[in-house]
Amino acid sequence: STLNSTGQPANFLHAVDAFHGDLGNIQKGDIVICISKSGNTEEIRRLIMFVRNLGNKIISICGNSSSFLAKESDYFLDSSVKKEACPNNLAPTSSTTAQLVLGDALAVCLLKSKQFSDKDFARFHPGGILGKQLSMRVSDIMCPISRPIVNVKDQLDKVILEISNKRLGSTAVIKDDKLTGIITDGDLRRMLEKKKEISKLVAADIMSINPKQIQIDSLANDALNLMKEN
Repeated sequence: STLNSTGQPANFLHAVDAFHGDLGNIQKGDIVICISKSGNTEEIRRLIMFVRNLGNKIISICGNSSSFLAKESDYFLDSSVKKEACPNNLAPTSSTTAQLVLGDALAVCLLKSKQFSDKDFARFHPGGILGKQLSMRVSDIMCPISRPIVNVKDQLDKVILEISNKRLGSTAVIKDDKLTGIITDGDLRRMLEKKKEISKLVAADIMSINPKQIQIDSLANDALNLMKEN
């Protein structure tokens, strides 16, 4: 599953099921990763012979360096442990954890060698919170129709009407068709607390200059972080 989720197609093949038709899952050029503790079971011995006949490369993750599997593999990864977590030292517990770690290490090596980016990761994880963080753009959640805009010289009544009509709680302030400031509901409240004479005020008098900006194709998660930071 880890390999699939990081862009490397992979299938699970049980050694016993392989002899009853599932061997067809192995295609020319595939690499077969064999996972075993002893490396000497009968089904592993038989499977290795068939894979060899198919001409596929074999990587073994095994806890026995002198086993049949280790010796017949093109690459051997040692997953041996001194003792199992099982109180009887019988059930594969610590050894299976070691095998999982080696599998993750292989997956990470593939990520680095293929220069797998967060954008690639997003393509394979479109669902849930993770998918939204990596794929949802600012353009997906912004309001394309409601675009509150006033000019730096516009009177206060026009500013209030623009914020009220567009219902976004703020308005952009432009000068010569360029963004120069922003006025929010909070700016209006603070202005009313500080100034007694407001009839002659214009947008430039109460706006916050150089507002934080983000591009339309940026990740929505980046926009959220920008808002939290400021």
